[in-house]
Amino acid sequence: MKAKDLLLMVVVFLLVNYAFNFFYGKDTQQTITSDSVTIETTSKEYKQNDLVTVKISNKTANSYTIKDECPNEPFEVLYHNKDKQWTEKTSTPDIKCDIQSGLTIKAGEEKTIDYKSWNHALFSNLGKYKIRATLILDTTSTSNENSQQVTQQTVPDDSTVQTKILETPEFEIKPEGWFGMVWTAGFYQPIYNILIFIVSVIPFHDLGFAILILTIIIRTILLVPSQKALKSQRKMNELQPKLAKIKEKYKDNQEEIAKETMALWKEHKVNPMGSCLPLLIQFPILIALFYVIQDGLNPDKAYLLYEPLKTFSINSINVNFLGILDLTKFNTFLLPLFVGILQFLQMKLALVSKKEDKQQEKKKEATEMETAGKAMMYFMPVMIAMFTASVPAGVGLYWSISTTYGIIQQIVVNRQVEAEKVKIRVLPPEKA
Repeated sequence: MKAKDLLLMVVVFLLVNYAFNFFYGKDTQQTITSDSVTIETTSKEYKQNDLVTVKISNKTANSYTIKDECPNEPFEVLYHNKDKQWTEKTSTPDIKCDIQSGLTIKAGEEKTIDYKSWNHALFSNLGKYKIRATLILDTTSTSNENSQQVTQQTVPDDSTVQTKILETPEFEIKPEGWFGMVWTAGFYQPIYNILIFIVSVIPFHDLGFAILILTIIIRTILLVPSQKALKSQRKMNELQPKLAKIKEKYKDNQEEIAKETMALWKEHKVNPMGSCLPLLIQFPILIALFYVIQDGLNPDKAYLLYEPLKTFSINSINVNFLGILDLTKFNTFLLPLFVGILQFLQMKLALVSKKEDKQQEKKKEATEMETAGKAMMYFMPVMIAMFTASVPAGVGLYWSISTTYGIIQQIVVNRQVEAEKVKIRVLPPEKA
């Protein structure tokens, strides 16, 4: 993938994230306080399937413990039903839990707790909600502790312990917007079901091999448009010196520059939009694939499974790829380094310049785009490696497989373009 197109993909990815965050509604609502311990949700309005998140701030001199009741939800969820009464909603998903413990919030700390594993089960109904939390005064901690790290301790089983009950202000769940519905039904849900189907039929329900198979399937489906895009990119890259000459020759005549540029594109049968449109078609699918791999093991997503897959247990999935890589955890060194090297190789292949007329190109023919492309060839792999280190290893595995596929595809495209150039040189003009 060429530098500018990879950059375009990153930009589109960020725009999609921005769109989600825009519809998510990050405005923090009015806080209900009690002795300087506050609880609030991150928004007063959520769209269906937006992640509900609670923030607790402890501005007292004491430490408080939150009892962990996994697999039950973190705090009580109260729903304003049709009878206009507050009723509690509960959920006990099939998730793996650590040893029952209490999460301690020290004096001066602020912690955010989300409902990722319970979100759809508890907040799928439209209407008003509020969340109630019970905090236990932690008498094992002193008031002068300065550590800002969260500690885990066993919650005392004593009816005499001091507790504090807090409630968030009311917040509302509203219908999902058209963007969210199209995204979910058209992209996320089909790819999610394909991944789970592959996992369910392969031996040992291995997630790593399922990601491998799914990535190859998606990239192969997109092979034709991406192949055309890569060929167009390659040709455009090779025309940069000639375009620079045109700009230099007619630098005071924009009309003539446009005319000569169009003639050059026509002569070499290059469409500048040919490298953009196929890539734009791919972006929604590739971004959906990214989110599926990142969130696909969340049991709360099981409602998106098609009927034949409803009985498949997410917990039966083997997430340990080849016995060395836990795909649900972060890998901060080896995998990011591997992905960065692959990305560098792909971009280097995409930025290969023509060998002919090399003496002339050494002078002033190196265009700004070529210079920027060479700089991006070193910058982008580092950025992708840092990104890989910040997401679960399953996403990094997907990126490495996709990039390897792209390297092979770029090699094929480079050979095809070189073969076409040789053919043009050998054949008479009327046959070329």
